[in-house]
Amino acid sequence: ISCIRSQEEAGVDIVTDGEQRRDNFYSYVVDKLAGMQLMKVSDLLDYANDRARMEEVLRALDVPAFAIKSPIVVDKLGKKEGLSLDELAFMKEHTDRQIKIPIPGPYMLTRSSWFEGLSDKVYESAEELSKDVVTILREEVLALRDMGCDFIQFDEPILSQTVFGEESTETFMCAALPQRRDPTEELEFAVRLMNETMEGISGVRTGVHVCRGNWSRKEDVLLVGNYGPMLPHLMQMNIDQLVLECATPRAGEMEVFKEYTNEKEIGLGVVNPRTDEIEPVEDIVARVRDILQYFSPDKVYLNPDCGFGTFAERNVNTPEIAEKKLQAMSAAAVILRAEFG
Repeated sequence: ISCIRSQEEAGVDIVTDGEQRRDNFYSYVVDKLAGMQLMKVSDLLDYANDRARMEEVLRALDVPAFAIKSPIVVDKLGKKEGLSLDELAFMKEHTDRQIKIPIPGPYMLTRSSWFEGLSDKVYESAEELSKDVVTILREEVLALRDMGCDFIQFDEPILSQTVFGEESTETFMCAALPQRRDPTEELEFAVRLMNETMEGISGVRTGVHVCRGNWSRKEDVLLVGNYGPMLPHLMQMNIDQLVLECATPRAGEMEVFKEYTNEKEIGLGVVNPRTDEIEPVEDIVARVRDILQYFSPDKVYLNPDCGFGTFAERNVNTPEIAEKKLQAMSAAAVILRAEFG
């Protein structure tokens, strides 16, 4: 409840529960779905085709193999209960604000949970697994909509890994890319899964979140690159809003949106969750004015770049700093609404 109140007091219009029930932003699904097992990355090393290489990648990314856990498919995937229906029910009891529920996107859930040597005993490929993933997520979206959810966010952070990642077979962000795949093919796969998930569904606003990693405060270990290679594919997704990390220089220039003026809403990242510095309100306002070259004011929503926690045992910031960053974001929104309506 304190997390909700902090957002309300900071002036946030669309609130979440802060994912307080989750070990991390997506591993919580292991308790919601049959056929999955939560495994430490250190345990997955025993099944890796190239253990030494995987250990090297983890060290380079500043990821402790013993601390990070991934839900891995080890049996036929099935639904126990809704992925986040309990979160929405709790939120509706404790706030009158609009509610956003984040859930793993279909590409994220498929690619991150299929691990060669374990999952292939049940599903020959990630593509085969994706059929059950889509079915489960469609049911979740419909249930969230019918319960009165205002905004569903599909988290797809590993899309940036497919475009900007190194040529490695296993990474922290993606439990298994069995081999280095063509980024275009992976993005097309992600578009297909998202559109299959959303086919024929209306009555709830949706978005897809893409970032470049949020597990470390060390900027030099996180991915770098602008959204140019991804935008042609993201724009094909049957969702309303692109929720994008934009407050860090690693996200590149905003000019890449020029070709896609007003095609979708943009959830613009305006504060960096991994730093202690509180972004000056005037800097946030200036960043938004920059994006207004390509999006009309009614299509721009202000967001943090990513979560302030991500992992229960490895938070990237403190509640106090998170509150101050949200306050700065909300103060900027007040100024912008007065200027642009």
